[in-house]
Amino acid sequence: MKKTNFSAFGALIIIFFFWGFVASSNDILIPVFKKALNLKQDKAQLISVAFYIAYTVGSLIYFAISGILKKDLLKVLGYRNGLALGLVISALGTLLFIPAANESSFPLLLAGLFTVGIGFALQQIAANPLAINMGDPSTGNLRLSLAGGINNVGTTIGPVLVSFAIFGMAGTGSTNLELSAVKIPYLILGATFVLAAMFFKFSNVPDQIEEEGTASPERVSIIAVAKKPQVILAMIAIFLYVGVEVSTASNLPEFMKLKLGKTEQEITPFVSLFWASLMIGRWASAAGAFNVGADIKQRLSILLPFLAFSIFMLVNYIAGHNVSQFYPYLFLVIVLMVAEAFTGGNPVRQLIVYSILGAGALLIGIFAGGMVSVFAFISVGLFCSTLWPCIFTLGIAGLNEKTNAASSLMIMMIMGGGFISQWQASLGSVKSVGIQSSYWIGVLCFVYLAFFAWTVSRMLKKQGITHLDSAETTH
Repeated sequence: MKKTNFSAFGALIIIFFFWGFVASSNDILIPVFKKALNLKQDKAQLISVAFYIAYTVGSLIYFAISGILKKDLLKVLGYRNGLALGLVISALGTLLFIPAANESSFPLLLAGLFTVGIGFALQQIAANPLAINMGDPSTGNLRLSLAGGINNVGTTIGPVLVSFAIFGMAGTGSTNLELSAVKIPYLILGATFVLAAMFFKFSNVPDQIEEEGTASPERVSIIAVAKKPQVILAMIAIFLYVGVEVSTASNLPEFMKLKLGKTEQEITPFVSLFWASLMIGRWASAAGAFNVGADIKQRLSILLPFLAFSIFMLVNYIAGHNVSQFYPYLFLVIVLMVAEAFTGGNPVRQLIVYSILGAGALLIGIFAGGMVSVFAFISVGLFCSTLWPCIFTLGIAGLNEKTNAASSLMIMMIMGGGFISQWQASLGSVKSVGIQSSYWIGVLCFVYLAFFAWTVSRMLKKQGITHLDSAETTH
C-alpha cells in the first residue's frame, strides 16, 4: 500500500486555499463595483460569469493543445510546471486590476478575473489527480476532503480580508478611492501567486503521475464519453449545483441591501458565513473518512462542525464584526448534523436529502422575511457542501479508463456558477419578480439534483454497480 507523501501533499493544498479565497471574494467585488460604477445587478453579476466561464474556456484550451500535441499537456510540461504556469497566468490577471481601478473600467476588471480563472483551470486539472495519487488511491477521497477543508478556510476568510482591505482604505466613501483600494489586496494576491509558482517549481510535489492498468488519454474519445447518459446527466448536475451555490451567495448582498437596508460593509460577515457553511458541512462529513473506531467517528462528527463554526466566529470577531447575531445559526448547523447522520455517507441518499433541504431553505427565504430569510438563504451553503463529490461519484461510476475524460467534461460545467447567478440577477431586476422571488431558480436547480440522484442510481444498478450503497464520498 502506497504511503501518503505528507510533505508534498502539504505543499499542494496551498493551491486549494487560493481557489476558495478568490471565488468567495468575488461576492465582495460585486456590490463594490455595482455602487462605484452605478451598475445594475444583472450587469454586476458579469463578475461571476467572467470568472466561472474561464474554467470552461481554460479546459477547452487544454483539450485543444493536448490534441495538437497528441499527448496530454501535463505529460509534456510536468505537473510542477503546470501548477507554476497556472499560478503565473493568474498573477497576470491580477495586474489588470491596476488599469481597471485607475480608469474605472468594468471590462478590464472582467478581463482580469477571466485571466485569473484561466490559470485556475490549469491548476485544477493538475492538482486534483495529484492529490488522489499522493498515496494509497483508496484513501484519495480523504486527501481531497482535507484539501477541500483548506479550500473552505480560504472561502471563509477571503470576504473578510478583502472587505477589510477595501473598506478600511476607502473610509471617505469616494468612488475613486474605493476602486483604488481594490488594487491593493489583489496585487498582494498576485505577488503571492508568483511566489507560490516559484515554490512549486522547486518543491517535492511529483512531476508525473504513475498510471497502472489504464488506457492512455489519447485512446479515449471525448465525444464517445460525452454521449453516455450518466455523464450527460452529471454534467447538467454540476452546472446546476455550482450555479445554485454561487448564485445564492452572489445575490445575497443585493437582497440584504434592498430588503434589510444593510451596507456593503455590514453584509461582509454574512457572505463569509455562507462560505463557512460549506466548510461546516464538509467537516461534518469528513469524520466518516477517518480510519478510527465508531465511537471516535461519532464524536468527531459532533465536534468538527462546531469547530468549523468557531473558526468563522473567530475570524469575524477579530475583524470587528458583531458575532452574537450569528448564534441562532447554530440551530441550522444541528439540522445539518442530523441530516448527515441519516444519510450515512451514501451519495444517492445525501444528494436527495440535501437537495430537499436546500430547496426547503430557499422556499423559507422566499416566503419569510428579515433575518429568517437571510439565514435560510445562507443555509444553502450547508446543504451544498458535499454535493460536488456525490455528483462526481455517480457520474464516473463504472467508467474505468474513461474516468479522466468524464471528470474533465464535468469540470468544464463549473461555468454554471457564472451563468445561473447572472440569470437570477436578471430575473430579480424584473419589477414584477424582485430579488427575493428570483431565488425560485435555485429551487428548480435542487429539484433537478434530486432527480439526477434517483435516475442515475437506477441506471447504475441496472449495470450491476451497487458498491455506492456504502461509499464514502467526502470531497
